[in-house]
Amino acid sequence: MFNNIYKGKKVFLTGHTGFKGSWLALWLVKLGARVLGYSLEANTNPSMFVELDIKNKIEKSVIGNILDIEKLNKTMSEFEPDIVFHLAAQPLVRLSYKEPVLTYQTNVIGSLNVLEAARNCASVKAFVNITTDKCYENREIERGYKEDEPMGGYDMYSSSKGCVELLSSSYRRSFLQDDNAYALATARAGNVIGGGDWALDRLIPDCVQYINKNQKIEIRNPIATRPWQHVLEPLSGYLLLGQKLIEEGKKYAQGFNFGPKEDSVIKVAQVAKKVCQFYGQGEVVVLKKDDLHEANLLMLNIDKAKEVLGWEPSYSADCAIEKTVSWYKNFYGKNNNMYNYTIKQIEEYEESIKWNQQKNKNYALK
Repeated sequence: MFNNIYKGKKVFLTGHTGFKGSWLALWLVKLGARVLGYSLEANTNPSMFVELDIKNKIEKSVIGNILDIEKLNKTMSEFEPDIVFHLAAQPLVRLSYKEPVLTYQTNVIGSLNVLEAARNCASVKAFVNITTDKCYENREIERGYKEDEPMGGYDMYSSSKGCVELLSSSYRRSFLQDDNAYALATARAGNVIGGGDWALDRLIPDCVQYINKNQKIEIRNPIATRPWQHVLEPLSGYLLLGQKLIEEGKKYAQGFNFGPKEDSVIKVAQVAKKVCQFYGQGEVVVLKKDDLHEANLLMLNIDKAKEVLGWEPSYSADCAIEKTVSWYKNFYGKNNNMYNYTIKQIEEYEESIKWNQQKNKNYALK
């Protein structure tokens, strides 16, 4: 996988105690990487990081804040990584209304601190900065946003991530033009689903919790339309982008969208009903919507990732939802080895990548 580029590589992963960070940490270890994770303590209970004992699966886990410049620099310089994946963030739209200063401090200044720590560490050759699909100025148009469209964001989370995109572009032009400087790319994805996510206001985990309590599933914004994708889809894009940066450097030092297939752009109410279908029980009701603004429509154009990186999504929306529900059913069914079950899902996804590659190769031969 990924040209075997990660075998033996030192990877500095921020946000490894979070949902996406936990999945990425496990996949990197499976690929043979030496992973140092740097993050705050897991902030949900339960958490995938704790339940799967990821602390003892990676080479080193450091509990630290990306706003702690001294500790961040010391940890990175001592580890001497080859590549940085920066996932640490305040990732919740609704929390950003309550904590705007924390959101901007973490997402903007925190990202700058990680960029600087990498610049001060001569071993770093590549840097993948993870932002979000919400970094675009959302006009709720019925087509996907392309990478060269304006940054923006209505809420504080979205605008902070738009700022991170602008920061990354400026930082690249200001400090990373030298041949010895690392190659910096940004990766934009959103509405990621998968097992092990217990953050606030996450649709599928909330649905599962209602079902397990024998309560009706209450949804707030049934007509909101999102591009739903399994967590392994964008992670495969991040890993492929990291591979390209290591192999060919600054040619790929730019922004890329990683979104799902077009048939995966569906309404919240449809997703909730599919959760009930795959879980085998549950009923959906609609709550009165509150006054906090949330986008009704947001899609990404992924043509660039397809054409430049050779990346494409593998799972349909139904497949992504089914895999997610299956993970939670196993967890709440007291599966004693969710680590093995999670690795199995990664292996199944790897097989889908290989199948897609073979399909495309056969099509090209025709």
